[in-house]
Amino acid sequence: KCVCSRNYVSQYLSREGADCLSAAKSQGKLYNKKKCDSAERHFVNKCGAERNLDDVPDYYQMGPGTLKIPNSLFKNNRDKICKRLADAGVTENSVIFLKGGVQEQQYDTDRDIEFQQESYFMYLFGVMEADFYGALDVDSKSSILFMPRLPDSYAVWMGELKTPEYFKKRYSVDHVFYIDEMKDQLEKLNPSQLLLMNGVNSDSKASFDTPTFEGIENFKVNTDILYDHLAECRVIKSDEEIEVMRYVNRISGEAHKEVMKMMKPGHMEYEGEATFKHYSYMKGGMRFVGYTCICASGENNAVLHYGHAGEPNDKLVKDGDLLLFDMGSEYAGYTADVTLSYPANGKFTEKQKFVYQTCLDANLKVQSELKPGVSWTDMHRLAEEVIIKKFMEKRKKYRLRLCVDTTA
Repeated sequence: KCVCSRNYVSQYLSREGADCLSAAKSQGKLYNKKKCDSAERHFVNKCGAERNLDDVPDYYQMGPGTLKIPNSLFKNNRDKICKRLADAGVTENSVIFLKGGVQEQQYDTDRDIEFQQESYFMYLFGVMEADFYGALDVDSKSSILFMPRLPDSYAVWMGELKTPEYFKKRYSVDHVFYIDEMKDQLEKLNPSQLLLMNGVNSDSKASFDTPTFEGIENFKVNTDILYDHLAECRVIKSDEEIEVMRYVNRISGEAHKEVMKMMKPGHMEYEGEATFKHYSYMKGGMRFVGYTCICASGENNAVLHYGHAGEPNDKLVKDGDLLLFDMGSEYAGYTADVTLSYPANGKFTEKQKFVYQTCLDANLKVQSELKPGVSWTDMHRLAEEVIIKKFMEKRKKYRLRLCVDTTA
């Protein structure tokens, strides 16, 4: 039995408002389930009917003043992987099949973990919602999204139940179907093979979650080629992608300036993190950061990934501390990575100035040598050469200790 009363059901039907259902439940009164279900369906249908597809944006934008990203960015990314696979001689009538990110709860609670889209899925489709699948015909470049079929109660708890027509317009794809139609729709394509992601991240060593579904055994599956090709596609950015990255870096830079204005001895490190996140979201529409904020002061500067749960930017900033703040905002899956070092009290000591200038000299030297065709590893070693040479010259004066990784 649900909790409601006929009076509230009547109001719910007439006002088409979810607030009436909530009020009814709070009364703890029994009701006629058939009438209440009818009321809920009426509300859901009313919500769906009010959506005018002409009002559905075919771009990503968080709000006025934030960057508008056209869906052509993601369409061009899809075309790019199709061309790369075709040039590599992939079998005709191959279909790329990807699984988007999954909405999960925090451990055994009913609290949703704030969702962020899986990176490769975001790169190809720009979809912000959880629990989607996608398919891409390599030959025709035709794109398909598969969306979850949500219950009517979703409209009451989570918002509007959007239709396949909505998502087709919103993400500028060729077709949208429900996930329970996925197997049949893929069979209609009659692909020679399904290309699935399968690989290991070279940094984290984490394995990719290769997608599967009921009935996949009826298809020929290839997990050997897609991961490497798609990863290489992401290495070189399009002009549209570069515009997004410039925007994210500009906002991140402005946020760092706001942190510099407020950060003084006597503040806590986490106040820098809070200021950065606040500015990025308020001015740039950036709900997420690209990685855990590192707001290190004093001896914490030596900890590469300071700021984690065990060291949550919780040190008091002291007079004479050098700050190392490494933070970058994220927008539509593209992130900045900005690190600044400066004295908390506004004035370098002689030793701090030497270390800072040495690192700056290494940075500028690399920039002067950087060009297409140059090895990243060579640039890394060039930076180390500059730093080591200068440190060796002043090691006695400043009592410097230098740790060198000879395996690099």
